[in-house]
Amino acid sequence: MNNTFARDDDSELNDNDPDSEIRFELTDNAGRWFDTGAELEDNRSIAVATPGVRVKFSGDSNTVHTRTSLVYPTGAAGMPFNTEPRKGGDDVTLTTPGLYIFVCSIHPYMFGAVIVDDPATAGLDLGSSLSMITGESFSSSSDLATRLLRTFFIATNPANWQNYASSTPWRVTYPNMDVHVDGSTVNLANALNARYGNDLTLEALSKPAIPAVGEVWVATQFETTAGKSKPGTVSAIDGGNWQVTRKVALPSIDMNNPHNLWADKDQNVIYATQWFDSKLAVYDRQTGALIRNVSVGESPAHVMTLTDNDRIHITNNGDSRTDSVMELAPLATEVLRRINIGRGTPHGHWMSHDGKHMVTPNVISGDTTQYNFRTNVIEAIVPVSGEFSHPVAVGMLPNAGKYYVANMFDNTITAVDMSTHTVIKHINLLENYDPLSGAASGPVGAWPIQTPVSPDGKNMVTANALSGTITIIDTRPGLATTDAAVKMLPCDPGCHGVQYGAKQGGGYYAYVSSKFSNRLLVVDPDPNADGDPSDASIVGSVGLFASEATLRDDAITGNPGMGGQGILPIPLVYNGWVQNLPASWSDQLTEAQRHPIQ
Repeated sequence: MNNTFARDDDSELNDNDPDSEIRFELTDNAGRWFDTGAELEDNRSIAVATPGVRVKFSGDSNTVHTRTSLVYPTGAAGMPFNTEPRKGGDDVTLTTPGLYIFVCSIHPYMFGAVIVDDPATAGLDLGSSLSMITGESFSSSSDLATRLLRTFFIATNPANWQNYASSTPWRVTYPNMDVHVDGSTVNLANALNARYGNDLTLEALSKPAIPAVGEVWVATQFETTAGKSKPGTVSAIDGGNWQVTRKVALPSIDMNNPHNLWADKDQNVIYATQWFDSKLAVYDRQTGALIRNVSVGESPAHVMTLTDNDRIHITNNGDSRTDSVMELAPLATEVLRRINIGRGTPHGHWMSHDGKHMVTPNVISGDTTQYNFRTNVIEAIVPVSGEFSHPVAVGMLPNAGKYYVANMFDNTITAVDMSTHTVIKHINLLENYDPLSGAASGPVGAWPIQTPVSPDGKNMVTANALSGTITIIDTRPGLATTDAAVKMLPCDPGCHGVQYGAKQGGGYYAYVSSKFSNRLLVVDPDPNADGDPSDASIVGSVGLFASEATLRDDAITGNPGMGGQGILPIPLVYNGWVQNLPASWSDQLTEAQRHPIQ
């Protein structure tokens, strides 16, 4: 056993005193969001201690965070532990031996872990049974438990991210330590390598055979540049040749973790939320030049416009107040008002095609709000799943009759009727998954995130972060397969963002990004154009790292093209937005793309 984890000398476990205190500093830095300041085998987000340890959370992040016990030993004293989103410090004392994984509910890939070890047992104690904050319990040797551990070690060490700019096989480095699980002692690295493999040859990048219309912009949120202290760029891809043409870092404002993107009706201006800050960046699409940097509130997550007046709406994901959606004038020239949605901490909202409705997933309260812009009232607040289910993103049918809410930690998607404000169906994305063995008998999606509906309303593509899969759901009405997952495709670690764009000659591509990878997947949800999405396939992949020809406003220094999150295809082709395109863009589309609902 590597003596970094030797228990006969507690000073080697952590630079903090493990018998009394562990300190996590919460930061904006990619991979080291929960930073102990002490490196254990290239990882600064895990610590080992003995029962009674006090865990203190502090930090110098530009925005608020929660301190939430995502995973803990079943029955552990004082669990679950959860705080409101805030800056400053909190602490918790851990007395029950086992594995504790903490997360920020606002930024749910920020991980920190503590192993509380009983010195009387051989190996470091993970606990025989672990529980999720949602209430689910599972064996510490199950596929679900080891998949969570693997995800933790990938997320918290940038050296473990998939790098498609390198020809070196992908290797995930795990701590070389003996752990006590289910009454036996195993080497953690050996067990994870045996279950998931290692030194894997990455697939070669391959351009789609059919070009796309326009461009694809991706928030490469973890890429670092020389002129900034904070991470994040936005990367532009030419849909004609699939080359990365521009990197926008905006060093003059130290753009901080750009997360989600949208455009004005003319497709000339791009809006980028800065999720680890309180600002919306506005820049020129053609030149990448900054137009303005607007204060909007804590942890702005998603941004969209209304189709009828081009006003901008931003969800303040870190704001616990009920008026947590900001409305800005077109081109973000001024903040007009705060909108009361009856809940705080909204994330990935969606707007209706007619400019009438907005629906928000409310992360901490476990529900969704339907807001009417015509009457300026809340029409409904609908519970979508259990406590701590973490509703994170919404997709909507193009005629606004129904919308879908991805519940990340609950592994479900909830379909809601917009007329009756009732839940139509809970789509269980783990229905075909055995959490003990990991066997899958059909499509599986663990930790669903972005889940838009296609512009023609026939399918929905969902990115699933924990399973590293893409699920395709049939949204056509009146079928046996309506609102069922009909296909599963492979994705990269931290599979996250999805948006649809126009394919040249007709049809659509769904673009999928991943946090812990630097490639963009191109999915054709209906390759033979028969409306049935069960034959959806990945038709290409594009590296998000720069070439010598890539224009940039700052020198790239690290994490090249990593952190793929929000996606913005230009032109916007969703129903309601596509009809407002200027002729220069509209003329490039087919008649069916210009009028997606026939």
